[in-house]
Amino acid sequence: MTKNKLHMYISLMLMLSSILMFLMSCNMMIYEYSIMMEWMILSINSCNIYMTLIFDFMSTMFLSTVMFISSAVIMYSGDYMVSDKTINRFILIVFMFVVSMMILIISPNMISIIVGWDGLGLVSYCLVIYYQNISSNNAGMLTALMNRVGDVAILISIAWMLNFGSWNFYSFIDKMSMNNMVMMIVLAGFTKSAQIPFSSWLPAAMAAPTPVSALVHSSTLVTAGVYLMIRFSSVINNMNLINLFMLLSVMTMIMSGIGANFEFDLKKIIALSTLSQLGIMMAILMFGYPMLSFFHLIIHALFKASLFLCAGVIIHSIKNNQDIRMMGSLCHQMPMTMTLMNIANLSLCGIPFMSGFYSKDLIMESMCFNNINLLIMMLMYVGIGLTSFYSMRLTFFLMLSNYNYNSYSSINEYFNNMTKSIVVLILYSIISGSVITWLMFNQSHILLLSIEAKLMTLLFSLMGIWMGYELSQFSEMSNSMVMEFLGSMWFMKQISTFHNQIIMFNNSLMFQKSIDQGWGENYGAQGMVSLISSTKIINVKITENNFKIQMISFMFWMLIIYMI
Repeated sequence: MTKNKLHMYISLMLMLSSILMFLMSCNMMIYEYSIMMEWMILSINSCNIYMTLIFDFMSTMFLSTVMFISSAVIMYSGDYMVSDKTINRFILIVFMFVVSMMILIISPNMISIIVGWDGLGLVSYCLVIYYQNISSNNAGMLTALMNRVGDVAILISIAWMLNFGSWNFYSFIDKMSMNNMVMMIVLAGFTKSAQIPFSSWLPAAMAAPTPVSALVHSSTLVTAGVYLMIRFSSVINNMNLINLFMLLSVMTMIMSGIGANFEFDLKKIIALSTLSQLGIMMAILMFGYPMLSFFHLIIHALFKASLFLCAGVIIHSIKNNQDIRMMGSLCHQMPMTMTLMNIANLSLCGIPFMSGFYSKDLIMESMCFNNINLLIMMLMYVGIGLTSFYSMRLTFFLMLSNYNYNSYSSINEYFNNMTKSIVVLILYSIISGSVITWLMFNQSHILLLSIEAKLMTLLFSLMGIWMGYELSQFSEMSNSMVMEFLGSMWFMKQISTFHNQIIMFNNSLMFQKSIDQGWGENYGAQGMVSLISSTKIINVKITENNFKIQMISFMFWMLIIYMI
């Protein structure tokens, strides 16, 4: 395959597979059946290791979404990375990433889940450090090490499952004696989906190329934790700590929503937006609505991929600058890109009859029927308002403010594969809300709420849009401690990196001074060298066959024998 053809072949293959999986998912939803394939790999002492694949409407729907977004992203990458000499390697690494996610999706067996789970972690490290500089290396290490916590939790849960004689979580899904194992699953889901206190790695992963960011933050790496917890939702909702997990999810949504309003990096704003939506998915899952969480997961993947790809076109056009204060009035120079980005932003805000409206409105209305306290409910509504807040702030920065970088003539917009990929994703992100609603919720459910409760979600969204416009008029914030705290994800990155490492660094310095360069030197290798050097002269004299030394040694040994 030539350099210009590989991405096209892989993209076409993924698109055809996506269509096939979508038709298969529709068929499974209509006739309510699923397929499980299983074959034994190894059997030791009545402990059998099976390779198991499951195809039900949920796995096939998610597979279809992942393949569709991956197809668009890989086609987009062909133009975005065209100047890269190793573009084929990049395309193949991205394809490995997609394959790892596919293995995770169709695995009901923990052994095969860890294959896809670890594959996501390792390949994501390769993608985050792709540009090979210091900041990328630091971001890659933070991403990999933070995700290793979840990997270890999965391994512990695999060991715990030996008590039940099976690694297949469908075989003991109703047992109540698996709280310890489910805790490990929740820990793994929280690390992979970057919930508090594991949130710091998600904005750091923005060091990866923009097509990778679109893939990671829409349907692959960060959604893996949510998907795993949806699969385990029937036992998670019976746990004693469910209220704590619910609070952590809601606080993640609030933290990322506030942080996005103080951020000026275009990609990090969209990354924090992803974190906010993951908080909503986790929260509604903890409320006991796994299907709503999955519904929002699918719809969010489509418009979030569109947002990242639009951001990539903007960054590409203004010489790889990501600071939104340098942008402005782009609607005059890039009308099509900004139109597509605004559509994706409105869908994210939950504006009526966009795809995001169907999931968010249903989530908030279902939440009103749940037995939760007033604090959680108000925080959820504030989180919805913050979504519109940072989305509109970003839009107004890009469209209304002055252009502050080079000249207008440096911006070019072409209708190439990059734009075509975004158009396809935008079309699906507009219609997917209503279509998937009809498919997944084919039975009528009436949610009877007062007019105030019905309009509350829309009211908070509109208030967020207005406040986002007001905030966009200020290009700089005051550098007070409160602003620093709110804009730095509540010092999450510093706590995860510097504050933990300073203890290790101080201890390692103390050990180096006291052991490596202290008494350990004398009793270690350097002490052996000095001992050999001091005894070298005696050894040389003995080996010279000196008569005096021989007579002295003879008399010495005779004296010892006489004394004995």
